[in-house]
Amino acid sequence: MVRVKPFAAIRPPKNLVTEVAAPPYDVLNSEEALAMAGEKSLLHITKPEIDFKPLAGEHEQRTYDKAVENFKAWKERGWLVQDEKEKYYVYAQTMGDRTQYGLVLCAHTDDYANGIIKKHELTRKDKEDDRMVHVRIQNANIEPVFFAYKDNAELNAIVAAAASGEPEYKFVDENNFTHTFWVISDDAVIARITEIFTRDIDAFYVADGHHRTAAAARVGAEKKAQNPRHTGNEEYNYFMAVCFPQSHLAIIDYNRVVKDLNGLSAKEFFAALEKDFVVEKKSSEIYHPSGLHNFSMYFEGVWYSLTARPGRYDDNDPIGVLDVTILSNLVLDKILGIKDLRTSNRIDFVGGIRGLGELSRRVDSGEMKVAFALYPVSMEQLINIADTGNIMPPKTTWFEPKLRSGLAIHSLD
Repeated sequence: MVRVKPFAAIRPPKNLVTEVAAPPYDVLNSEEALAMAGEKSLLHITKPEIDFKPLAGEHEQRTYDKAVENFKAWKERGWLVQDEKEKYYVYAQTMGDRTQYGLVLCAHTDDYANGIIKKHELTRKDKEDDRMVHVRIQNANIEPVFFAYKDNAELNAIVAAAASGEPEYKFVDENNFTHTFWVISDDAVIARITEIFTRDIDAFYVADGHHRTAAAARVGAEKKAQNPRHTGNEEYNYFMAVCFPQSHLAIIDYNRVVKDLNGLSAKEFFAALEKDFVVEKKSSEIYHPSGLHNFSMYFEGVWYSLTARPGRYDDNDPIGVLDVTILSNLVLDKILGIKDLRTSNRIDFVGGIRGLGELSRRVDSGEMKVAFALYPVSMEQLINIADTGNIMPPKTTWFEPKLRSGLAIHSLD
């Protein structure tokens, strides 16, 4: 079972939350962060290169030093204040008519090392190293990771009860998503939450934040090695996560655009497609995939339906049955010669939150030659893949809304 604990969050006063809270570090480039950041924005801590003119490099020592300086200053100025006791928190995100409610808590680094916190993506050491630096120099988890867990009726009831009260924070962001945050300070409720997780929840599933999770675990191991009196209960053994029940989450499609046809003519390209797909010409109006194994393709101003022919995939293979695998094997690799999605400069990826109009726009502009839209992966598929120890292909899942940074920070002291 998972190990969790409450924590005394470092967070903004109620009247400053909209000035401090910011998008995650990895959804903005430096120029975008500079344009967005107000005086009190957490972006000065998560992307401190914006405080230099011209912009500093993200990995320069002066940038890391500035991050530490700014975090200290924000606390000294009262823009970030630590709670007086350990608590749990409820964080709700609303996008359109859907709201997801998560518990903000601390998970144990040993659970990641032991496979109780389960991943579905590979991580890159360079990105882990970068996140490790930020955790190490701040001695804190500035931004949370995003976990899912299998539904538990009592936890759902506790969260619903907390969310029926007056929120600590509530605001609408630049994307028109609503963020609402409640504080759970009742000792009996806190103890019950801890008990339920440690008794009934057998795993966490990393939804978003694989590199931050890996980095947090590595920092915990590093501090353990440095402490001859290590017990396993020190605060550095824990890291901050927002954990949502499986039923609250929906994965959004993650689509592909490709720069060329690998030297093929249009006629040759379509002839190759028809060997493995039923190809139907639609129109200039956007066509959305109708279900699993059906794809949308946009080419030369027209949308097409591609349906994988029977026998081209294995329904009993948790990876082989994924539409990202089918598209990668039968189109991107076999026809277009794109062998490695992580390194090829001929392909790009577009989160479904941008809509399929973004795919046609990039093709119509001449930047890209062809675009493919996929039916989204389900939470059931994600959990099945993680439970069986498998790894999804790159750029398979997209979660939205993104967790807002700055609502809570976890100190490792």
